[in-house]
Amino acid sequence: MERLSALVGRSAGRGAARPIALSGHARLLAAPAYARLVENEAVFRRAIPILTVIFILVIAAYRSAALVGAYEETEVTARDTLSLIATTVAADLGAAPDLTTGAAEALQSALDQTLPPRAVADGRQILFADDAGTILASAPVRPDLEGRTLNALLGESQPLTIFGARAGVLELTLTDGTDAIATVRHLSDARGMIALVQPTEAVFASWRRSLSANATLFACTSGVILVLVYAFFAQSTRAREADTIYGATRARIDTALLRGRCGLIDWDLARGRMFWSASMYDILGREPRDELLGFHEVSTLVHPEDGDLFALADGILASGGGTVDRTLRLAHADGRWVWLRIRAELVAEATGGSPHLIGIAVDITEQKILAERSATADLRLRDGIETISEAFVLWDADNRLVICNSKYQQLHELPDEAIVEGTPYAAVMKHASLPIVTTQIPTDGRPEEGARSYEAQLADGRWLQINERRTKDGGFVSVGTDITALKRHEERLMESERRMRATVADLRQSRQKLESQARQLVELAEKYAEEKTRAEEANRAKSEFLANISHELRTPLNAIIGFSEIMQQGMFGSLGSEKYVEYCSDIHHSGNYLLGVINDILDMSRIEAGQLDLSVEAVDVEEVVGEATRIMGASASEKGILLAAGITPSLKLNVDRRAMKQILLNLLSNAVKFTTQGGRVTVRARAEHGGIVLAVEDTGIGIPKKEISRLGQPFVQVENQFTKSHKGSGLGLAIARSLIHLHGGRMEIQSEVGVGTVVTVHMLNEPPAREKERQAA
Repeated sequence: MERLSALVGRSAGRGAARPIALSGHARLLAAPAYARLVENEAVFRRAIPILTVIFILVIAAYRSAALVGAYEETEVTARDTLSLIATTVAADLGAAPDLTTGAAEALQSALDQTLPPRAVADGRQILFADDAGTILASAPVRPDLEGRTLNALLGESQPLTIFGARAGVLELTLTDGTDAIATVRHLSDARGMIALVQPTEAVFASWRRSLSANATLFACTSGVILVLVYAFFAQSTRAREADTIYGATRARIDTALLRGRCGLIDWDLARGRMFWSASMYDILGREPRDELLGFHEVSTLVHPEDGDLFALADGILASGGGTVDRTLRLAHADGRWVWLRIRAELVAEATGGSPHLIGIAVDITEQKILAERSATADLRLRDGIETISEAFVLWDADNRLVICNSKYQQLHELPDEAIVEGTPYAAVMKHASLPIVTTQIPTDGRPEEGARSYEAQLADGRWLQINERRTKDGGFVSVGTDITALKRHEERLMESERRMRATVADLRQSRQKLESQARQLVELAEKYAEEKTRAEEANRAKSEFLANISHELRTPLNAIIGFSEIMQQGMFGSLGSEKYVEYCSDIHHSGNYLLGVINDILDMSRIEAGQLDLSVEAVDVEEVVGEATRIMGASASEKGILLAAGITPSLKLNVDRRAMKQILLNLLSNAVKFTTQGGRVTVRARAEHGGIVLAVEDTGIGIPKKEISRLGQPFVQVENQFTKSHKGSGLGLAIARSLIHLHGGRMEIQSEVGVGTVVTVHMLNEPPAREKERQAA
């Protein structure tokens, strides 16, 4: 006690000098500034890119304003420089003798001598002309300009040659298309003119170099800033990920502790403060608290019979450390007691040297309850074994007696001293009365290892059935059942068996009759199979006949269609009566219709005969739909029907292109045919898992629900007032459905009378035939 009191006193003395430094979870809980920083971190993260962009925009605006000012200053400087040089040269040449009548070399030399330094720098061109405006000399020398007039160079509409210095410096476009600034000065006594021309590009050359340098510097600066921002975000992302990992790890630990009914304990022995994890509060049914628990708070929760925490702490300090493994009870919030097993170790902090008892508390209330229940169950088990009507005995792996009931003792006439727990099997059997007859009972199937069953007759005439089974620990259990009544009943059953044999003979006769009936059923099944084969052959013969007769009909039909076209067009002269033209048109339309029916019959017969081979390729669905809608566009326009398409871009599908196009044409043809004036037909296609979904929607007359199941069968049409006025073979949907099935797809029809019809086609990206080829390869 004195050791703990002294330690607490030293801790209090140190606490007066400086505040208590918390560690671990307590430090986080005691740092609200960090929590506020975490709460506002998202605001800071969003503000940084905005501030960065504003900073870059401010720099850009500042430099742009500076460059605009430099541009204007450059222009003003160039104008002033050009005006000053023109005035100086004009003054010098005006004081010289008249040069317009001299030799060209003398004139050029005089012009060169009057030029100030850097007069022709930055692309400036100085021209000397006579009073008529003809150029006589130039600096730098430009022979191609000498002999030309200033108007031919500067333009006819400019005022410089007329007004001279009064016109100032003007910006104009030279006759060769060059933008420039120019000025003209008249010499005194009408002895000529001095013209200065400087291209705009040369004026702003240095400014453009400065602009390029500023743009490069700005781009580099912006890039560095963006890289720094990216580095900040990368670092903050890593920090956030680390926080996430920490939070996830802490959550896993808390979950593991919570599910394992465990709690963490950190007891500062010097300060008398204790930290509990959230799971510890949950075990005791209390609300978690952020602050540390005081010594007195915890002491009030301990059961009075489980000792004193102060004495426990003093004993740990007196022993100098080590571990603690102790079981005690703490009060639950609802008033009951919770059994806890505390395992902890004494650890000293490296900084202050204050000892901490750190460990884990495990809720063992259920184990305690189970132990009590196990003891109760053991008593009940012994009572139950004693009350059963069978003889029961249990031996351990070393063949020593574990337990037996009084029935076992009575049947084998055992004395009390022979059935003491732990007595060897041989010693028990030495005192037991042995049976006079033992019969092994055969088992069905494979017997269990170490198991046997036998019947034994005792000396007093009673029969026992004894079953022995091995236990998992290597021992065995034996149960003896009195079967005397069963044995007597067995004799009566044998007599009944003899009477049953006669009945069995009668049953054999009945079985023979049933076998005869079964043979008749087999014969009927064989006949059914033969008839089915004949029907399939007849169907194939029908398909072949249709194919052959269709081929025979196409030749004369082609002639009829061709000649009717010739007669319609009047290639060999007029037919005369308008009725003939009308009849030719009817013949032509009927022939084309009949040819279409024959083609449908041929396609259907090839599909049914299995003679249609698919040429699978990668097809652009949008392209095929576009071709089909263009073909049906004329028919739709005649009826004033809007034909629209909504296809997912870049949608590819591995199909037979011709078959896919025929499916679309058949579906669109039906939709246009059965849609009234001013209706709408829409084709949609989108991707789905493993293929596409293609839908043809119309606002037509619709189909009764009872008729939908019949559609798609050859030559089947829904009969109503509308379809009676529209010709058709009834093969369009049948061919479409068959082609879809060949591709491994399926077709669904949804319709409502008076509203419209939606035909949905589900196509696989890889048809079955191509998939088999890939597997074979």
